[in-house]
Amino acid sequence: MASERPQAGASAWPSTSANSFRQQYMTHSIATDSDILESTGAMGRREFLGTSSQMAGTSYLSGEQTPVPSGTASSGSSTDHPFDENVSVSRPVSPNDSAPSENNSANGIPTTTMQSAAEPVETEDAYEDGTFQPIKTAATKDTTKKRPNLQKKGSGKMTEEDLFRVLSRKKTNTSDAHGSQLTPVGTQEEQAEIERLMSRMFGQNRRENSEEEKTRHVGLIFKNLTVKGMGLGAALQPTLSDPFLGLPRLLSKIFSKGKSATGKPPVRTIINDFTGCVRPGEMLLVLGRPGSGCSTFLKVLANQRFGYESIQGDVTYGGTDTKEMAKNYRGEIVYNPEDDLHYATLSVKNTLSFALKTRTPGKASRNEGESRSDYIQEFLRVVTKLFWIEHTLSTKVGDEFIRGVSGGEKKRVSIAEAMITRASTQCWDNSTRGLDASTALEYVESLRTLTNMAHISTLVALYQAGESLYDLFDKVILIDEGRCLYYGSTENAAAYFENLGFERPARWTTADFLTSVTDPHERQVKKEYQHRIPRSAAQFEDAYRNSDAYRTTIEDTKGFEQELEAQRQERLANRSKATKQKNYNLPFYKQAIECTHRQFLIMYGDKSTLGGKWGGILFQSLIVGSLFYNMPQTSAGVFPRGGVIFFLLLFNALLALAELTSAFSSRPILLKHKSFSFYRPAAYAIAQTVVDLPLCLVQVFLFDIVIYFMSGLGRTASQFFISLLILFMQTLSMYSFFRAIGALVGSLDIATRITGVAVQALIVYTGYLIPPAKMHPWFKWLIWINPVQYGFEALMANEFAGLNIICVPPNLVPYGPGAVSGYQSCTLQGSQQGRTSVQGADYIREAFTYERAHLWRNFGIITAFWIFFVVLTMVGMELQKPNAGGGAVTIFKRGQAPSSVERAMDSGKAVEDEEKAGSSDGEKLQLADSSGSESGTLVKGVAKNESVFTYQNVNYDIPVDKGSRRLLRDVQGFVRPGKLTALMGASGAGKTTLLNTLAQRINFGVVTGDFLVDGRPLPKSFQRATGFAEQMDVHEPTATVREALRFSALLRQPKEVPVEEKYEYCETIIDLLEMRSIAGATIGKIGSGLNQEQRKRVTIGVELASKPELLLFLDEPTSGLDSGAAFNIVRFLRKLADSGQALLVTIHQPSSVLFEYFDELLLLKSGGRVVYHGSLGKDSRQLIDYFERNGAKKCDPSANPAEYMLEAIGAGDPNYKGQDWGDVWAASPEHQERSREIQQMITDRRDAPKNSQTDDSRVFAMPLTTQVSAVVKRSFVSYWRTPDYMVGKFVLHIFTGLFNSFTFYHVGDSQIDLQSRLFSIFMTLTISPPLIQQLQPKFLSFRNIYRSREANSKIYSWVALVAGAVLPELPYSIVAGTLYFICWWFPALGRGATPLATGYSWMMMMLFEMFYVGFGQMIAAFAPNELLASILVPLFFLFVVSFCGVVVPFVGLPHFWQSWMYYLTPFRYILEGWLGVAVHNRPVRCASNEFARFSAPPGQTCESYTRGFIKQAGGYVNAGLDGVCEFCQYQNGDEFAKGFNIYYSKKWMDYGIIFAFCIFNFVVVFVASWLFLGGTKSIAKRFHGKAKRQEQEMQKANNGKA
Repeated sequence: MASERPQAGASAWPSTSANSFRQQYMTHSIATDSDILESTGAMGRREFLGTSSQMAGTSYLSGEQTPVPSGTASSGSSTDHPFDENVSVSRPVSPNDSAPSENNSANGIPTTTMQSAAEPVETEDAYEDGTFQPIKTAATKDTTKKRPNLQKKGSGKMTEEDLFRVLSRKKTNTSDAHGSQLTPVGTQEEQAEIERLMSRMFGQNRRENSEEEKTRHVGLIFKNLTVKGMGLGAALQPTLSDPFLGLPRLLSKIFSKGKSATGKPPVRTIINDFTGCVRPGEMLLVLGRPGSGCSTFLKVLANQRFGYESIQGDVTYGGTDTKEMAKNYRGEIVYNPEDDLHYATLSVKNTLSFALKTRTPGKASRNEGESRSDYIQEFLRVVTKLFWIEHTLSTKVGDEFIRGVSGGEKKRVSIAEAMITRASTQCWDNSTRGLDASTALEYVESLRTLTNMAHISTLVALYQAGESLYDLFDKVILIDEGRCLYYGSTENAAAYFENLGFERPARWTTADFLTSVTDPHERQVKKEYQHRIPRSAAQFEDAYRNSDAYRTTIEDTKGFEQELEAQRQERLANRSKATKQKNYNLPFYKQAIECTHRQFLIMYGDKSTLGGKWGGILFQSLIVGSLFYNMPQTSAGVFPRGGVIFFLLLFNALLALAELTSAFSSRPILLKHKSFSFYRPAAYAIAQTVVDLPLCLVQVFLFDIVIYFMSGLGRTASQFFISLLILFMQTLSMYSFFRAIGALVGSLDIATRITGVAVQALIVYTGYLIPPAKMHPWFKWLIWINPVQYGFEALMANEFAGLNIICVPPNLVPYGPGAVSGYQSCTLQGSQQGRTSVQGADYIREAFTYERAHLWRNFGIITAFWIFFVVLTMVGMELQKPNAGGGAVTIFKRGQAPSSVERAMDSGKAVEDEEKAGSSDGEKLQLADSSGSESGTLVKGVAKNESVFTYQNVNYDIPVDKGSRRLLRDVQGFVRPGKLTALMGASGAGKTTLLNTLAQRINFGVVTGDFLVDGRPLPKSFQRATGFAEQMDVHEPTATVREALRFSALLRQPKEVPVEEKYEYCETIIDLLEMRSIAGATIGKIGSGLNQEQRKRVTIGVELASKPELLLFLDEPTSGLDSGAAFNIVRFLRKLADSGQALLVTIHQPSSVLFEYFDELLLLKSGGRVVYHGSLGKDSRQLIDYFERNGAKKCDPSANPAEYMLEAIGAGDPNYKGQDWGDVWAASPEHQERSREIQQMITDRRDAPKNSQTDDSRVFAMPLTTQVSAVVKRSFVSYWRTPDYMVGKFVLHIFTGLFNSFTFYHVGDSQIDLQSRLFSIFMTLTISPPLIQQLQPKFLSFRNIYRSREANSKIYSWVALVAGAVLPELPYSIVAGTLYFICWWFPALGRGATPLATGYSWMMMMLFEMFYVGFGQMIAAFAPNELLASILVPLFFLFVVSFCGVVVPFVGLPHFWQSWMYYLTPFRYILEGWLGVAVHNRPVRCASNEFARFSAPPGQTCESYTRGFIKQAGGYVNAGLDGVCEFCQYQNGDEFAKGFNIYYSKKWMDYGIIFAFCIFNFVVVFVASWLFLGGTKSIAKRFHGKAKRQEQEMQKANNGKA
């Protein structure tokens, strides 16, 4: 029967949303009526639809075609052609069309019956209560006879739960232009109940009473849409030489090519002349390979036009143009990116409630008597039930760091959020990426429901669309290279391409077939059409333009335009002042209130981070408080008093830096919400500011109250509360300052560079490090725009006004045996002749020009700065745009691009797909026929496996809160050479867990079981001798494809193999991978580098290059790929298996075509139990027979076996009540047979001759020296190819060096100039935090690559990793340090310095560079991620810098810290070395305001009176006017240094100690890395007796079996 061609008049098979009967008609035999009804009854909640799903002219029976002429109407009667296009789900006929009214079925199977032209069309508004009337089919002769079985469903009263379940699972209907609708299966009563329930949100009553509903812009039309963007599609890999060689290269281009060389980058067409329409209630499927223009198409139709060079053509929404929509009706158009953008710490309920609060319509648009809260509660109830997320309401949304809802649930939250917007046009971009087939189907079904209920236009781009997904759409557009290959009904699409001459292979889904015609290597052509088919995208476009399909589209668009004009007039008539502009539902102040409430919830949801931050603040405040403990109210406490006030301001300002990171992490969510018209970004800025108030108050209070009272600042209530108020306002202004920078610049990298210089300016120009009087005029203006300076003046005035400072030595002069009371003075500025005390107000007036009268003025200025920064943030957020549009770019290493690509780049033309470009250049890709039979020639060079891997009684337990949980239970199986084995199961069944367990990659929990290779225990080299292709394609981004393969081959193939042979093998793999044309392309990141499929091939190639001797594991190799790419990957795996490789592959539900490529299957159910293991057989017959024999429903011949088996075992169905298939398998004869087979394999292989390769006892293939040299070389290349990082490092050094030198330009020899030398050196120390923040991500990225892939594969040791991360930093740091030194030393401190001082200072600078590199990497080595590493930097830095003797001089340090911490601080030695040589033997010439003035006792001169004192304390004395003695505290720089416990004689000792610190840092980097990468577990295992004994027992058991 399977070979028979159907007779004329054979019926069209109806379609379902779950298993496509369209596919049934393609393959095998025609099912009987009872088969159909039986399979329909087993569908569970997915309802059978009595609608005709058409092939539009072509049906498939065992691969044979029945062509039907193209065109919108087939010739002959409907009896001749049962798939007549007049009978269509997505575009029912108009009243003028005629259609059959008889049941058009040969075997009694129901088909859709259309109304005749004379019959009246049913409308929705028949009920008086405002609900939908049940949607009915046209009159049929005898419905009850046609559907006897379905009547059993009953028309009795259903519960609300039942209704929602049916609604969320059914295949919904679509409306045509005239409102006639087709009926889904289910009784009319059932449908009416559903409609009544849903009408509460979308019913006729709500529409009639709602101004908003009456004025919606429904329906989308685009005419002659053309989008152009900049770029070539290919580029050369930038390197560090580019800034230096850029000019010479440009000059050579100009000389060789003239003016054209300097022209702008070429403009290329991304979308070319698209025309079509999407009616209300219609869904458009957007198909195309990655890079074809699908995302651009969706973005432009969603009115996101930023970043493109030009957009031509007309796009209208309900007859309104794009400019009007963007200005007044933004919220009616929604674009959903493929990522689910939500706040991770918000619960699902709060996420949706917030959306509802911002989008609840006004009173005039709600039902009578319905309050806002009623609307919100009802909508939330309906939407959460509809999308099955009711149980998740109290769960956090979550992200990679915060545990939350599952991926599928998160996707449904996104859909619910979009439904809340009630947007008339919605675009969804590849939103099913990473979802398994069942979740993807639920997602699209939810969109179908939303489209029908809300009466909107929905456009969805999907990469892998199964037939059940495809059936849910009304129209499809196929795009390739920015050209439209087809636009029209989904039913007619396949027939259109078949009529062009393409052959649709049996069992291919329609979407796969459509996508395949765009790939020259994948498409199959009918023999008679070999030379007639279109081949390029332009030829396909021409063919479409000349087709009936195009003419139908044009007519449809024109007809819809006329309808929209009437709709526009009606909308204008209904428009009121309230609906004239519908961008936002809430007024601005209410938006701010709602955003503030949500912001508090976000903060509250992340209590641990907030608690950790406050705990850190408290800890730091205790350290600082103890540092300045109980400062005396004497001259000895003056300098520390300024220090503690400076510290209070500085710490809170630096804490605000964290705002930058959060500003950029939350930006995508902000832009999404802006596009959804939830709120203005300015309202969000105000909300953040309001939330700052209590949080900053707590933060400042914690820090201030501890330090204030520990250090002994002015203890009056007014002084304390004024200090608290000033600090609070200062902190608010700094938070807003950094947030404004984050809002105004485009990337975190640029923001970091700006803040690096800004923080230096804020610190230096506060007035503490350099007094205002000594500031140079070119930078002095900075103090007037520095809010910290105003805070510092206010706090200093608050503290010192009213303070009487008693002078004590060394500030009291002279002192000692010869000093006479009354003839002494004070060295403090502001002192008066002959007085031994100084008024605080005089001191700050003389030293800083500060006045107490300025306090409240300054408070006002700080408040004004805060408001200014908030306004700046609001403006910046309002101006933010989404990422610029444009296509992906492939990056080639210079000199390794295919010649055609180089020619295109040179000539400035757009580059084709690089693989096509490569093939046009004689580098044609060798692709095998999909059968795999001709693949032998391509895989002859691949190493063959001979070993058999077996595993038995595998159990895996992990510890949980109360006991343990078993993830795998008694799993057994084998992997043998030449076989492709699939490992499958529902989401959460344990597929990846089992794969990791078998690959010996589990490092958590307890694994038991027998793992044997050829019947023997696993060798030490097992992990190296097996390949493991991770699901995530983790690679060094700057490496080329060839370099990645060579790196793997060099370090993983045995050391006995010559290097040349390893590299030759890599070339074989490159050919096998079909990547010859992109072998010189760098891997890069998505969007700037290889695409998803190419990256997947590199992942597999890297494993193959190692010549795996045992087997190859692959985890989800097709996840995230389009159908064509998935097909290529699986076909490639088939070729590998045929060449003798052993492969075990986990795979999400594949199409039936892909499933055919596998030989064997290991199927798991939830709980990690095996439900089937064995051969699949032809057409999966063995698998199907097993399930049918054991009680599963009969498998329909057209069904996908992969979907059938999962449905049979109840995978993913929480309500499954059938038998436990794990028990069925355990009791089956097949299980016994597998067990015997495994035992036989173990016995046979154990007795076979031993393979020397598999007995390799080396953990690593190559010696450590080779590992280190290879990894270090790769790291150097990575640094060379990352010019952004290096240029950023150099620029930061140059800018901070120049800033320092011009701040302290040509420092003189006065007393304050000595202090300036000290602070100039101190300022150099402060450049380390931004530099550390810059280098940590690089270190962590190397470590992440190692942890994710390379450590598990035993490619190289952790020692090589750390060496590779440390060594490349040093030479670049030396160059950068030299640049800084030249910019800083000579203009500032080096004037008049000796060659020794200059040489020593440069050497110390080089050590400082080494120190901060080691210090930063040491912090990173302890940290689990970048975020924590960046948080730890200021904590460690402030700890180190606090005790170096600058902020608090040595003599002022409390004894506790002075006795040990002072000597442990490395900065203390750097400071001593630098300051010692900078001030050595420099004479001091005090300025007039620096002298201490006193009179000598009668009978004594100034010199004789102070001789003894000067001999003891240093300094010099002059006789001034009127005989007054003028004493200068220091005679030379060495005396000044002595006051800070710094001695020139110790300079070389200091140098040696810092060198030792550098070595210590790098040793700690190695030790910390070892601990982080498994050392901790090794230590724990060694000391944990139980674990040790367990391991020994397992080893004994394995050895016994061996």
